[in-house]
Amino acid sequence: MEFLQDYALFLARVLTLVAAFAVVLGMIGGMTSRRRGRRREQLEVEPLNRRYEAMSRRIQRGPDARRSNLLQRLRERRQKRRGQDGEGRLPRLFVLDFDGDIRATAVDSLREEVSAIIASARRDDEVLLRLESPGGMVPGYGLAASQLARLREANIRLTIAVDRVAASGGYLMACVADRIVAAPFSIIGSIGVVGQLPNFHGLLKRHDIEFELHTAGAHKRDLTVFGENTDEGREHFRESLQAVHDLFRHHIGRYRPRMDVDRVATGEHWMGERALELGLVDDLGTSDDLLLERRERMELISLSWHQAPSFSRRLSVVAESLLARLRGPSQARM
Repeated sequence: MEFLQDYALFLARVLTLVAAFAVVLGMIGGMTSRRRGRRREQLEVEPLNRRYEAMSRRIQRGPDARRSNLLQRLRERRQKRRGQDGEGRLPRLFVLDFDGDIRATAVDSLREEVSAIIASARRDDEVLLRLESPGGMVPGYGLAASQLARLREANIRLTIAVDRVAASGGYLMACVADRIVAAPFSIIGSIGVVGQLPNFHGLLKRHDIEFELHTAGAHKRDLTVFGENTDEGREHFRESLQAVHDLFRHHIGRYRPRMDVDRVATGEHWMGERALELGLVDDLGTSDDLLLERRERMELISLSWHQAPSFSRRLSVVAESLLARLRGPSQARM
């Protein structure tokens, strides 16, 4: 026990020094980021039609192409651009990417991209979102789905392409689309909710270490990492998970009313072909197929919002993660 006390004292001193150092660095980083904050934000716009045209011309010309054709190609490009101005201009397909992690941090970029599209879209414009996510925290993916719902509310047609995986929270996002296209071997579904955490109460008890947890409110903390969990707390935690699952099911039923939600909301996942049979997706294919299909009749525009996180932001993310682990079960996962 004396060794444990000495070690605990040493660990407390180290953590205090680290915390103080982090606060100082955070203050310095915060002052620096205020000066350069606006330079960190950038909306990149890339015309994808030109990329496909350039590849096609390169293949057709072959290795013996001559530089004398350069002026002719430039004239053709200018003429095509003039033909697309005014009323005869091609409708646009805005192409977005969402690569989801457990906290759905890509939602910060998605919300800016969606706002930019809504502010500039015309009646015949559409959106293609290339989605990849195995799911994660409920609030983050709930917000991401709400951002996509803004497009539907603005009457902008939304297609979501799943090349590899859109499961759990990823499917929560996907089902908002007017059309879901999935690759045959992609992973779709996993309509369920999970919550888990370790419990060290038995270990602490064996070493005569007491842990106290005081709360105000009967269910302020259902389960704890270090304290002794009760059957009542476990039951309430399961009820909370069920409430989130019911909300998940209602969300899917709202956007895909013809699908048998009871049949698919079991937490299972399926490959793309089976997902098509169950009504989870509308067509089989890849995002590349969709782009090549639209390139002759639409102007393809790739949008991506970049915002480099400041030092203080990165530090706060680490602090939030550490506190979440110490507090116990923070949020359910989809």
